[in-house]
Parts: sequence; structure tokens; C-alpha cells
Amino acid sequence: MRLNSNNMFELFIASRYIKSKRRINFITIISFLSTFGITIGTAALIIVLSVFNGFGSLVREILISFDPHVKVFVTDESGYDQTKYTQELLGESKEIKSFYPYVEGKVIALKSKSYEIVTLKGISESMQDAEWGLHDKIISGKFDLFDGESNKIVLGLPIALRLSARVGDTINITSANNIERLVTSFSIPTTRRFIVSGIFESNNRDYDVSYIFTSLPPAQNLFGLRNKISGFDIRLNHIDQSDKIKEELTTKLEGKSLKVYSWYDLHKDLYTVMQIERWGAYLLLSLIIAVATFNILGSLNMTVIEKKKDIGVLRSMGVNQKTIKKIFMFEGMLTGFIGSVIGISIGLLICWLQMEYNFYPLDPSKYIIDAMPVEIKISDIIMVGLATFTLSYLAALYPSKKAAKTNIIESIKYE
Repeated sequence: MRLNSNNMFELFIASRYIKSKRRINFITIISFLSTFGITIGTAALIIVLSVFNGFGSLVREILISFDPHVKVFVTDESGYDQTKYTQELLGESKEIKSFYPYVEGKVIALKSKSYEIVTLKGISESMQDAEWGLHDKIISGKFDLFDGESNKIVLGLPIALRLSARVGDTINITSANNIERLVTSFSIPTTRRFIVSGIFESNNRDYDVSYIFTSLPPAQNLFGLRNKISGFDIRLNHIDQSDKIKEELTTKLEGKSLKVYSWYDLHKDLYTVMQIERWGAYLLLSLIIAVATFNILGSLNMTVIEKKKDIGVLRSMGVNQKTIKKIFMFEGMLTGFIGSVIGISIGLLICWLQMEYNFYPLDPSKYIIDAMPVEIKISDIIMVGLATFTLSYLAALYPSKKAAKTNIIESIKYE
């Protein structure tokens, strides 16, 4: 329904009907409940969606500070030796900021009588020197895997606690593949000694409880890969280009026993769950608005009965059925509009107060943040506003059609 100069009469009458509801009666109460319900519903939606946005951005920030934007993974267990060709290919792309070869595999870390099954990742010296999330997360020792002749590792705090390991301790590491060969061919597994160079706490559970980092050569030696690698970690100039680069590399590296993943692919399950929770909350809170708009239908129905004589007078003055219908359509939509504007304003105000003053704090000893994260998105405001407007429009349809079909003679006689 378009709003133009020809609709000003209908809009004026509709607004007069809303303003005339000053005396307290049943219709006034239902109309107030409609507006109040829409206000509460839209405010709650804005707040909840903004909190989901805040947590989503926080999770993304934590993940991409450690994970590559794009990951090239070798599907062949024997490793990948065409590194020169791939490096030249990666170097041709202007969107790629940096890329680093790595070796990765499951290992058994043993110290005294304690052991842990973890992932050992061997990284290049250029990756160690690059600015990535682990540098700032070292809580004991230092992140220096290439200093000296001995094999060095850094490990997550949970792993260090379970192994009772400290900086300077020696840990024996055996490849899980070697254990498998021991069972199948009775060969002695290859074990290497590593010295703990540092301990990190990243607040990223995937890394803290599962990963040990070392330099590339000892990892290649442990896994029996010689000069081969397990893949490349790639950083982009703009993370939004990750899907595009993934598709390009997938095409160019076809037939090379390589798979390419974007940062989203690496955590697809997590993001899927977060999206389901977000939409679940949206639909649940939308029910509040739906119930409130149902009250609009009830209050408009009673308004049509109350204004039956007015309708008859307007019809006798030459006002057609279409105009009568528009009057009550506008009244219903105005009720929804007023409620949504107030609700969105309240929701935005609460979100702003949280962002500026953190009036809902969190315990830093239990959480990695000190306050509830909030992020306002224009798309959410538009989505909530459109949902409220649509529901208000649908609620006003039946009463407005009923008003348009009112009999002129009967309505004028109506007392």
C-alpha cells in the first residue's frame, strides 16, 4: 500500500481514531496492549540479535587470529613435494598477503607416566616471525622454536597441566602413525625428544587442549616426510575474499591431491549452530510481536463496531469502500509503527548503554571478556521493522475489509 498525497485523508482519519482513544474502555486497553506488546517484542529482538552479533564477532575474531584465512590441505598421507610450483602459484595472487608451509599430524606426548594424544604442528621460521595470535598468548617461556640446535615446542596450558610440564622440561613425542606400524608390522616407533620452550593460553579451546607447535624440520623428521609438507596456511589482505580465493585455488590445484578450505569451512559446524540459535531466538521473540498484532485485529474489529455510525456518515458523503478500507488499514499499521519505533528506540538505547558503560558485566575469571558483547547491525533493525510492519498489515486486513462492507443505511441508524 503506497502512501501518497491521495492517502492523506485516510491517514488523517486513522490518526484521529487513534488519538480519540483517551477514555478508558475495553477497546483502549486492548489497543494499549497491542502497542505495548509490539514495543516489548521489537526491543527484545533488537537486544537479543545485537548480543548474538557481539558473540559472533568475538568468536570470529578469536578464531581468525589463529586460523588461516584459507588452508591448503594435503590428502595424501605421504605428504606433498611440489612445494615450489604451489608457492609460485600462491605468490601470483595479489589478494594473498602471506602463506606458510606446515606439517601436521597426530602424536602421543609422553612425560614420566603421563601422556596425551594431541596434534603436533611444525611451522616455518617465517610463520613464527609473522604476526599471528599465538605471540601474545605466551604465559610462560617464549615462542622461539628456532633458537639453538635442540627440538623445541610450545604447548597449551591444559596440555602442560595434564603432563605436569614446565618450561625447560623434556617431552617424548611419538607419531600416532608409528604406533600403528608397531601394531601391524612390529617395527620400533620413531620417538623424538622435545624441550618445552613456552606455554600458551589462547582462550581458543581447539588450540589450547589439542595443539603442540614445533619447527618444521623436526616435525618432518618425526612423521617421516623428509622435505614434504602437509599443506599451506594462507593469510589474505581482506578476509572477505576467502571464498573467492578458495574457488580459484581449487580450480588451479585440481588433480594435485590437495583440498582447499576457507576459514568458514574449518568451523562450519560451529557457525551453523550459532545461526540456528540466532534464528531460533528470532522466531521465538517474533511470537510476542505476533500475539501483539493479533490484539490489533481484535481492537480494530471492535473499533469498526464502535465507529459504525461514522462509517455510514462517511459513505453517505460519497466516500467509497476503498477509502474506508484504507482508513482502518492505516489505523492498524500506525499502531504497529508506533510500537515498533518505540521498541527499536528502547532496544538501541539499551545496546548503546551496554557498549558505552558495560552495565551488564561478566566475571573475567570465568569468561574471556569482562562484559556482554553487543554489536548493532542496520540489517537487523530493518528486518525487525519489516517483520512488525508485515504482521500489522496482515492483522488489519480482515477488520478493514469488514468496515468497507458496512451497510450505509444500517450504520446510520446504528446507536
